[in-house]
Amino acid sequence: MTYLAKPKLHHPTLACNAAGFTRRDYEGKISTLCAGCGHDSISAAIIQACWELDIQPHRVAKLSGIGCSSKTPDYFLGQSHGFNTVHGRMPSVLTGANLANRELIYLGVSGDGDSASIGIGQFVHAIRRGVNMVYIVENNGVYGLTKGQFSATADQGSMSKKGVANTDSPIDMVMMALQLGASYVARSFSGDKQQLVPLIKGALMHRGAAFLDVISPCVAFNNHAGSTKSYDYVREHNDAVNQLDVMLPRAEIAVDYPAGDTVTVEQHNGSVLRLRKLDDAYDPRDRLTAMNLIQQRHSEGEVVTGLLFVDAEANDLHEHLNTVAVPLNTLGAAELSPGAATLAKINASLR
Repeated sequence: MTYLAKPKLHHPTLACNAAGFTRRDYEGKISTLCAGCGHDSISAAIIQACWELDIQPHRVAKLSGIGCSSKTPDYFLGQSHGFNTVHGRMPSVLTGANLANRELIYLGVSGDGDSASIGIGQFVHAIRRGVNMVYIVENNGVYGLTKGQFSATADQGSMSKKGVANTDSPIDMVMMALQLGASYVARSFSGDKQQLVPLIKGALMHRGAAFLDVISPCVAFNNHAGSTKSYDYVREHNDAVNQLDVMLPRAEIAVDYPAGDTVTVEQHNGSVLRLRKLDDAYDPRDRLTAMNLIQQRHSEGEVVTGLLFVDAEANDLHEHLNTVAVPLNTLGAAELSPGAATLAKINASLR
């Protein structure tokens, strides 16, 4: 078995940012995702955003749950703090870490299965509490690690790998984030680097709950029913002595189009995605306008991308709870145990 590793030596001519780091310093391990996966494009955008913002890697805490998307923190910011939680529980672990040490930059990476299904309750409470974090959902509408079942964000009527139509209504996590009070809400496409990198930079600089829904096509499950060249059709018409599966590489889907325009993107499985990029006249400070626009364009079969809403004066969880300015994990016995007299005063106030 061969293991690939990136060389640790850097060429002396590599450009450095103001913090003294090259772009390579923000990379992680070599990705084991399918070639052409949109998730890798998101990882590259995170790397680029952190490098351009001159963020010191050790100041970032990256957390994830379970799924293809939750593997990606291993592929960026290799010098940062990292924690891979159990399925759907990333938001509560991130909240606890944020309360303990407010000086770190918190980046939660999740998927539509991890956050819109088993972890939806965790997602709801982290957003409504205003935890100071960047919450990225890498949204492909399927459970990639378990062979492409519908996730809760799959559009009604969409076809699965086996040719089955989804009959359930989808969960729109952007609409939920807006309703729950997220103070920075955006949607983008993994293949649109020109839009995605600035959105991530804005989220990293924002104080409060920043939510990014990034549509990220799954390249592995494009052999749908009806094709005589699909794996399922061949297995049904072949006397095989064993069952094999192959993940073929696909080219990355990339787009580049101006603000205010709509582009039609054909995905690897032949389905079509229509993206509309917000123009410069759009005002992202009105939460109701954002919600109405999303619903209006959705009824026309379009996915609105860009910065949908931002509250520049937002507060975070620490301000809501009125915690001390220093990280809680630095407090000692003297601060945490004020003495019997203070405790008696507190108890008396509760009677």
